[in-house]
Formats: sequence, structure tokens, C-alpha cells
Amino acid sequence: MRILLLGSGGREHALAWKISQSPLCTQLFIAPGNAGTLSLGTNCAIAVTDFEAIAALCLSEQIEMVVVGPEEPLVKGIREFLTSYKGLESLKIIGPGKEGAQLEGSKAFAKSFMERHGIPTARYKEFSVGNYEEGVAYLKEHPLPIVLKADGLAAGKGVLICENTQEALQGFEAMIQDARFGEAGKKVVVEQFLHGIEISVFVLTDGTHYVLLPEAKDYKRIGEGDKGPNTGGMGAVSPVPFVDAALWDKIEQRVVVPTINGLQQDGIPYCGFIFIGFMIVAGDPFVIEYNCRMGDPETEVVIPRLATDLVALLNAAATGQLQNRSVPVDSRTACTVVAVSGGYPEGYAKGYPISGLEQPHDSLVFHMGTALHEGQVVTSGGRVLAVTSFANSVAEAAALSQQVQAKILYKDKYCRTDIGYEFC
Repeated sequence: MRILLLGSGGREHALAWKISQSPLCTQLFIAPGNAGTLSLGTNCAIAVTDFEAIAALCLSEQIEMVVVGPEEPLVKGIREFLTSYKGLESLKIIGPGKEGAQLEGSKAFAKSFMERHGIPTARYKEFSVGNYEEGVAYLKEHPLPIVLKADGLAAGKGVLICENTQEALQGFEAMIQDARFGEAGKKVVVEQFLHGIEISVFVLTDGTHYVLLPEAKDYKRIGEGDKGPNTGGMGAVSPVPFVDAALWDKIEQRVVVPTINGLQQDGIPYCGFIFIGFMIVAGDPFVIEYNCRMGDPETEVVIPRLATDLVALLNAAATGQLQNRSVPVDSRTACTVVAVSGGYPEGYAKGYPISGLEQPHDSLVFHMGTALHEGQVVTSGGRVLAVTSFANSVAEAAALSQQVQAKILYKDKYCRTDIGYEFC
């Protein structure tokens, strides 16, 4: 099978690494890819939102399956575009259509979906410029802390957790009146703060049937001890030590099954991944977000744990054959530690040479924001590299990833040293 993978981050490097191992994959193309994916397939200098160029590539290279990594092309309707393109009608696409992608593309859509289908989530209200003053009054009476979420896509950074009312009012004004998150923040969801522990669960569905992938815990804050501003993710662990059979059953029966059934009841076809972000409160799961694709850096711990052919799974999803499928996994613990550019998640420089990538070790190094410049791998993003290691405990896996990160050098490099700290 000739496969095109869309994206350029660590998620896509991890997916490319796994896809390229499948005997079902005869040729892999990655658009645009990064310096790490070069060794796994053919990088194509095409933006993930350049639908015309993607369609042309699919035709010229006789692509049989497209795997969509990031959310933006899904929310913008790449599935509809490609399947209506002459000559691509039978193309297999892993990723939902535009309506299904609204689970991530609109917080208000997702909240309404959960409310309609009885899926446990935090209480909420939504506001825009039209009822801004009502929102101000609501915030003044809201118990603390207060969660503000930009309705649209904001690269994982459109969530503010406000410890006092003044902070919430300032954030609310910045989002709606000052367009802090651009179009994404024109509508704001004000949500009840849930006290608990976050985990991420990943579902692959053909729209009727589904399989569950291993869970993970992501670390969003830039600073040690989960302090400072949100990032796209500074590291992850899988499995999560406190997730037992009883909690898995609650997650599946209270959330996963109603989600798949809800999509069918609403007449929304869905083929692809559903990322469900949970807050576990006193042993009970509450949904804090849906994503319409795999997470990053969670993919870098989840995908390496799969002890099965990923392409076979994806093909089963694309052809409506996921029933009775099992997903065997590596029982060891995986821990990913992310290295970022100095200044991230605010402004940062690019183009710094990276050394130490060729040193021998047993860990996996996934490129997140890298490029090849005159034969040298250089930094090209805020998040630069993810190192994933396996061991029998979180502490051991984290230590191995830290050791490898210490050997990889570039100017102004920064890593958190406490990924998985609460399990060590």
C-alpha cells in the first residue's frame, strides 16, 4: 500500500516510524515531514492545508491511503476535498470529515455533544461579543478557579485557568475584545474547574466499531512541578500507574461507547482517531476535551507500545472492519521527554545546529521541530525533539530519556527534568 502521512511534528515522526515497519506499506510519503522522517520515507514540501497540492500528489504517486496527523486540515475539510476530487474517490483516509472534526474544532460543539449524549463533563456556559456583558456578570459570580477556553483551534494554548476573578475578567476581555487567540477566541467557553488528575485516552474507530489504544499522561506546563504557561506538551508517560481495570471500564462504558453511539445517532460518519482528555475526579472520569487526531507528545509513548501492525489496524478502520480486532501492547513503561527552544512557548529563535543525534543508545528519538540545512540537522520549531525510553517503571524510563537528552545539544536547549514526577 502506498501511504501519504500529513504533518511535520513528533506525532508524525512516531507514526512514520511505526507505519514504515509494516509489510503492508510499500512506499511512504510524508508531507511536509521533518529531518527525522527523511530516513523513513519520502518527504514532500507541501503544507498540510494545501489541499490542491496534496490531491495532485495523491494522483501522481498513486496514493492508496492518507493518514492525517494534525487537526487543522481535518477541521478545514480535507476528507471532503479529497474524496470529491476526480480520480481519488476510492482513497482511504484516516481522519474524520469536517463535521466530526468539530469535536476538536469547536469547544461549544463538543460540550453540546456531550450534554446531548449524557457524557460526563464539567458544567459550562458559552459567551461571545454578543453577550459579553452577561459573561462578565457570570464570571463575577463564578466559584474559583475559573477555566476559560477559546472555542476554536489555538495550538493547544487556548485554555486559561484563572485563580481569581480579576484574572478571569482580564483573560475574558483579552480573548473576546482583544482577539488574543484570533478567530479561535471569538467564542469563549467558561467551564467549571475540576480537581483531579488528567489522563489521555485514544480510540481508533471506523464509525461503528472501535479499538482502545494505551492511555497516557501529558505534561503541558513549561516549568518543573507543572508551573508556568501551557505548551503543546513537555513530555508524557504510558501506561498511567493508577489506571486500573475498574477505571478503564468506567471510561469505556460512560464515555467511549456513548461517544461512538452519539456520532451514529447524530448522523456523523467518523473514521480515524478520537483523543479524549479526561480529568479523573475521585475515581470517576470527566471529559475535558476531545481531539480529532492523536496527541503530541502522547503519540510518542502510545504508538511505540503497540505490539501490532499499525497499517493493518488503519486499513481495518478505513474499510469498516474493526470489529473483533485486538491491540496487543508492550507491558513496559514508556516515558517521553521533550526538548524545546529557549523562550518557548513565547518567542524563540530557529536554525541552531543539533549535535549528538548519532550517539548510540536504546531510546527512540522523534523529531518535532527540525529541518535539514546544508546537510546539518537544525532547530525549526518551539518543540524540537522527543526522546522515548522503555523500562519497568516510570522513574527508570524517565531517567533513560533524560540521559539521552543530555547527549543531544543545541543552543538554548531546555527540558523539564521531572516528567512522571508524581509516579517516581
